[in-house]
Amino acid sequence: MITRRDFFSGAGLAVASAAASKAALAALPEIVSAHTADMQAPLEPPNGRPYRPVATLNGWTLPWRMRAGIKEFHLVAEPVVREIAPGMKAHLWGYNGQSPGPTIEVVEGDRVRVFVTNRLEEATSIHWHGQRLPNGMDGVAGLNQPPIKPGQTFVYEFTAQRAGTFMYHPHANETTQMAMGMMGFWVTHPSDPRTMPVDRDYVFLLNAYDIAPGSYTPNVSTMLDFNLWTFNSRAYPGIVPMVARRGDRVRIRLGNLTMTNHPVHLHGHEFVVAGTDGGWIPAAARWPEVTMDLGVGQMRAIEFTAAAPGDWAFHCHKSHHTMNAMGHGLPNTSGVETRDLADQIAALVPNYMDMSGPGHMNGMGAMDDGDMTMHMPLPENTLPMMGGAGPYGSIDMGGMFTVIKIREGLARDDYRDPGWYQAPKGSVAYRWEGALPPEPRDGPA
Repeated sequence: MITRRDFFSGAGLAVASAAASKAALAALPEIVSAHTADMQAPLEPPNGRPYRPVATLNGWTLPWRMRAGIKEFHLVAEPVVREIAPGMKAHLWGYNGQSPGPTIEVVEGDRVRVFVTNRLEEATSIHWHGQRLPNGMDGVAGLNQPPIKPGQTFVYEFTAQRAGTFMYHPHANETTQMAMGMMGFWVTHPSDPRTMPVDRDYVFLLNAYDIAPGSYTPNVSTMLDFNLWTFNSRAYPGIVPMVARRGDRVRIRLGNLTMTNHPVHLHGHEFVVAGTDGGWIPAAARWPEVTMDLGVGQMRAIEFTAAAPGDWAFHCHKSHHTMNAMGHGLPNTSGVETRDLADQIAALVPNYMDMSGPGHMNGMGAMDDGDMTMHMPLPENTLPMMGGAGPYGSIDMGGMFTVIKIREGLARDDYRDPGWYQAPKGSVAYRWEGALPPEPRDGPA
């Protein structure tokens, strides 16, 4: 799953840290890359102070090298190919083979040194979003540092002063670079591992892309009219489920690097908002929610107890954000009799399908066999608007949607998909087979 490659020879070396000694820079940490969209197991710390590692949705954690008491990481900004979901790949920019880049995990008080190598064809930088650090390490090209030119390696060094939930992204031509997928998660664990313990700690970023059907590269000029809304650059049904054992305390950390807000909703449970990008919220000040609005550039950590077994939906509550590549320019024919017109078009256009006419398919939901691509030939390199296969038919969701699967008796570190929930007999909504009541009468005025 993860490969190790020697860094390329001849790369220019520029130092953005006065504290980095010549001896420390004599040999860069090796480059570790991932080229799969499968979720990797949490990375248990091989050295340094202990902590409970996070699980990155459809992602992984970057290994480090301990050198003279400093944790050294190596990030490589480069073009990558990201599978958005099976059947569609995107040509993005990211770090270490993926977009988003790997999660960085450290402990409060750690001295951290990050080498950043630029393999793009333009200059870049990295901003450590939400961190307390020296001004010269803040990563705004032209303001805090010179830009990292193609082929150069810069060094960032600072102490992780505050436990919390953070992210990293460029502050150099960010309209293009962030629209192309350059971002990653950063978690600073508390110095005392007994602080706010949880059994499962998931992290992921919210991203959006405008990739026209048949193409592979995002339109970086798009402001709002995106057609792919993703968790960690994955669209459902390509997003893996989050799993938990019944009774587990679960934390989900989210960061929003899209161009709009996202009301994130959990089914079957209520949660508390436990942390923001500004820090952890005292227990007495936390508030209960079932939907939490995540603004642009914000980080949030929510927590809940996995009390009820089952397959529970977790998604953005903006309805268009739970759809995949949409035809936004199509006219609205809801409520219009289109049978004659649809028949005429179908005679001219093979495989044409009317999406909303009375008596017709009435949208994607009518195709309830769970395999929509069998009915609708798609352009090259795109996805159906919705419709992962569920245990009872097609799930009319795409985009920013996944499932939290809660089961009895899962092992503590078992993150494998347990399959669909087998509901106890008599606990599933069912079709009424009896007589229907008479036509409704007018109620009171």
